[in-house]
Amino acid sequence: MRALVTRLLPDQRRERVLVGDWPEPKGPARNQIKTKTLYSGVTNGTERNCLIGGNYAPPDSALPNAWGYQNVGRVIEAGPEAKTLKVGDLVYLSADHVEYVVMPEDGLLIRVPEGVAPTHAALFGMASVAMRSCRHADLRMGERLLIVGAGFIGQAAAQIAAVMGARVTICDLDLSRLELARQIGAAAEVLNVAGDGRQKGIPNESFDAILDFAGVPGMEDRLLAAAKHRGRVLFIAGRSKVTYTFNLGQWREITVQQNSHFDGSDLGNLCRLVERGLVKIGPLIQDVVPVAEADRIYRLLRDEPAKLKGTVFVW
Repeated sequence: MRALVTRLLPDQRRERVLVGDWPEPKGPARNQIKTKTLYSGVTNGTERNCLIGGNYAPPDSALPNAWGYQNVGRVIEAGPEAKTLKVGDLVYLSADHVEYVVMPEDGLLIRVPEGVAPTHAALFGMASVAMRSCRHADLRMGERLLIVGAGFIGQAAAQIAAVMGARVTICDLDLSRLELARQIGAAAEVLNVAGDGRQKGIPNESFDAILDFAGVPGMEDRLLAAAKHRGRVLFIAGRSKVTYTFNLGQWREITVQQNSHFDGSDLGNLCRLVERGLVKIGPLIQDVVPVAEADRIYRLLRDEPAKLKGTVFVW
């Protein structure tokens, strides 16, 4: 079967390419379903980390692999014990970039409602990371939230946080991302932190919660200083090390949290908000391209990641 596979080049760099001879999964058995992939979504940060051999990438010895977690497919077979899903259902699955998927029906997946575009559902994984981050931040009505990084997950988090009643400030260096945030309109404030913008626009002790999706080394103290007394600072996903001055958090009793991935409740809550039009995935999609063009997308992701936003492959 076809699959998007990360493999090692002779010069020890990595590439991700479409192959046609990847092993097809066995089954379905018991309560498993088998789907034929229609769309899959690129997870920009995690897949780039894999491509560059980053701090949480699989080692060279684990290559080649077809890892991914954003897949939308049609159920083509169901095991004898499957009860909730049937042949013909459209589902999002936390599954690889592969042509066929076999997974238990109670795995990390959800039926895609008729009111949700399948291409939008193909990016439910990253959007569910945003959902989990906002839920872990325990946002309350009227609280001030700072989102650092206006990439896909940051933009989705701004929308989710606004639905939860937070007053959102989102910041970035990239002007196109900032303009997109203004167009979406979920953030009360859109802040350019180029130059001295970070110092001027993020005053000390001004935010109840801070979600750091950017992961810029050395930013930790600045973010802790920006949190109010008993504020919450969440460092999201792929970091090799977090270092901060202990007393910045100690005397103001700052809560420092870590956050990674998502679960079925995050996925379900996201799907509900998207179906009702309260969270919009469409504006965050830049490319919907045939899977045969994946090599071009992954070269950009590896070498010029700022040129990409949401990307969906058509299978």
